Amino acid sequence: MRRVVVTGVGAITPVGNNVETMWENMKKGVNGITTVTRYDPSLTKAKVVAEVKGFDPTEYIEKREVRRMDLYCQYAVAAAAQAMEDSGIKDQIEPERFGCYIGSGVGGITTFYEQCENLFTDKNISPFFIPMMISNIAAGNVAIRHHAQGPCLPVVTACSTSTHAIGEAFHAIKGGFADAIIAGGTEAAVHPLSIKGFTSCKALTMSEDPENASTPFDKRRNGFVLGEGAGVLILEEYEHAVARGAKIYAEIVGYGNTCDAHHITAPDPEAAGAARCISLALQEAGYDGQEELYINAHGTSTPMNDSTETKAFKIALGEQAYKAHISSTKSMTGHMLGATGAVEAIAAIMALRDGVIPPTIGYKEPDPECDLDYTPNKAVEASVSLALSTTFGFGGHNACLAIRK
Repeated sequence: MRRVVVTGVGAITPVGNNVETMWENMKKGVNGITTVTRYDPSLTKAKVVAEVKGFDPTEYIEKREVRRMDLYCQYAVAAAAQAMEDSGIKDQIEPERFGCYIGSGVGGITTFYEQCENLFTDKNISPFFIPMMISNIAAGNVAIRHHAQGPCLPVVTACSTSTHAIGEAFHAIKGGFADAIIAGGTEAAVHPLSIKGFTSCKALTMSEDPENASTPFDKRRNGFVLGEGAGVLILEEYEHAVARGAKIYAEIVGYGNTCDAHHITAPDPEAAGAARCISLALQEAGYDGQEELYINAHGTSTPMNDSTETKAFKIALGEQAYKAHISSTKSMTGHMLGATGAVEAIAAIMALRDGVIPPTIGYKEPDPECDLDYTPNKAVEASVSLALSTTFGFGGHNACLAIRK
């Protein structure tokens, strides 16, 4: 089976609109969470979000095209453009061997809302309504722009979306179905409709203090903070990358994909599916229990997720769970839904590259059910050689990537 490496990365996030800025801010523990500015905060009970700031789509997209793309798609096009430039793969691959796996958990919710308003006020529905709203169109637009005529698979698995997209792209290249794939996820759901929806199912924090709103693994955690953005990686077959002299960030070495089949929103409290997912990724990676390990945890700051995820680490790793470096960068970025897995995979790759574990900020009160090393508040240096990135989504979707230095 063929080896798969990462040769390019791009990101639009609440803590930076490119990877290096994002990573520097993560290492410093910069908090991207603020009181919502995109609409009047009085419209929703949840007041804090993690918005992308200072994003100019015209740096990547012609003005007339911007009007024909929902914000979630604009983020994807921007992050993909960064990753493509970083990789230098343009004109270095056959289009038929070049794929695009970019997903979104929600899709074009702003477009959907605006066009519903048009419907209820007897205004015309835009001819671009459907191609702006549907959740596959980010992959479609990115594939068109970069002539990726190989396999195209826009995964939709809620919060696990972009981890699954990267994992499925990894297996497609490993299995010989493509030589390189643009992979990741995107989301732009900071909107009163989605905020109210998540509030109704009691998923969001009601804290109005940005510094203490997203507190993964902390005893005070009481819900997640909605974030937004995009993360995109260029995955490439190793020999193909070497032949063209590409820069190689890391190697994707394992992938787990399971389902709890338990509940539409709650994780299985026994953590069996999540643990099996992690074990599958470690098994494919050939993990022998000796490598120093970093885990970029899903760590949503919800009561059940964080305790269940901790249990899953203990089941999958045994005593090694207590030796692993763990952190949740959602403490800084909020929960970016369909984009979160890709952004966190990039953070894991940067941790391997630099030997630095980003912190879980806002951590103050330990929880007896969450008793592992979550890298509280300050980054630490560690020469880790293997990283995991875990994501778990509504519907019981579990995903895990294993990435080796």
